[in-house]
Amino acid sequence: MEIFDTIRAHASAMHLPLYAVSLSAVPKAGTPVLLMLHWHGFLRASAFKLAGVSLPPRPVAGSALQINASWDRMEYWDREALDAAWQLGAWDLERTNHRPWWRLNAPLGEALACHQAFGAYADCGDDGATVIMEAPDQAVLMEMAAQYGYVRWLFRPRATGLWREIPQDDDTLAPGDTRPLPCPVLPRPYDRHRAGRDVYRLSHTTRFSMK
Repeated sequence: MEIFDTIRAHASAMHLPLYAVSLSAVPKAGTPVLLMLHWHGFLRASAFKLAGVSLPPRPVAGSALQINASWDRMEYWDREALDAAWQLGAWDLERTNHRPWWRLNAPLGEALACHQAFGAYADCGDDGATVIMEAPDQAVLMEMAAQYGYVRWLFRPRATGLWREIPQDDDTLAPGDTRPLPCPVLPRPYDRHRAGRDVYRLSHTTRFSMK
């Protein structure tokens, strides 16, 4: 419940719709995980105003939050991510397993994806914060991810998110685009030696019939 409660608390404080939620973890028991909230909205780069000058908008910085928990199996975070995605009305949850990129001839894109999964966007320059970081162990987690690989979960919430504007026939949704626990979808077995993507389907409709 910690992930869900954290998301709801920050969404209430920000008063902005969420675009996506991601969670990144190193497959080492007991290590912290990084929860990232990707906001949809724009703010002016400065409150300073000049007559006749249109100040360009800038993206709202994402929020990166370190979560410390006692865990021994990756299925623990599968369950946490599933419960949060289910309650917030997401239509699916993506889980991607990434190999270590500290190896000979590893593609540069793997290193970039790892940095972004843990909130490091060095290619964006120093003109402003891309992510507001509240994760004291971020650098350590990125180094461990480079050596041991990492798992990333991603979902797009309807509740507290911009996706609620898109019409969707979903029998599982309650008023407010939420769903009550328990989540009926079970975690799948995790294999750290298999890189790839798994998708948990959460939405369901019976409104379409074959004739």
